[in-house]
Amino acid sequence: MSARYVAIITDGNGRWAQQRGLPVLAGHQAGADTVKARLRDAVDLGIEELTVYSFSTENWSRSPEEVAGLMGMFGQRIDDETPELHEEGVRMRFIGTREGVSPELVEKMDWAEALTAQNTRITLFVAFNYGGRQEILDAAARYDGGGEEAFAKLLYAPEMHDPDLVIRTSGEERLSNYLLWQAAYSELVFADELWPDFDRAAFETCLEEFAARERRFGGR
Repeated sequence: MSARYVAIITDGNGRWAQQRGLPVLAGHQAGADTVKARLRDAVDLGIEELTVYSFSTENWSRSPEEVAGLMGMFGQRIDDETPELHEEGVRMRFIGTREGVSPELVEKMDWAEALTAQNTRITLFVAFNYGGRQEILDAAARYDGGGEEAFAKLLYAPEMHDPDLVIRTSGEERLSNYLLWQAAYSELVFADELWPDFDRAAFETCLEEFAARERRFGGR
């Protein structure tokens, strides 16, 4: 059994930077490099959808300097890397609320989504300004009945498959408000590596652990 739909809580950028005496933004830059590298590995490994937690609704509570640095880095990365990812057949989707995000950054996100919309090699879902409870509340506000399927169509990315596997790095063992609806039956694997240290071998180890499990979805 191999995982086709994988979500990752990319945790540990700040600690990685701290351990090296570097500014926190250097950790986020290293973490963004790791996202791109593991995305390419995901293509090799037969994964069809990769979802990464890039900025949560709770992250606004960090220092204004860190938030501003993250926003600037995010915009720059979209500008620099979207054409490259487009060439590689990556479809990009940003999930989360646009509320509080600058119009310039929203424009960049919309541009990246439109440019890559027809690509089919892999879909990269970037959870940005995302919170699982907020996603459910936003869907509930528009829901007028019809059961689970109808409700799921109101989520931020209704085309996203429920992840087979959710990986969290940095040794923490919690979901942190991530994909709470979609991860209802996902297998969870916790890795000790800080996200910038999460290399292909660590990724393959998590996928092997998933492959060894028996999934019953509440049955016997």
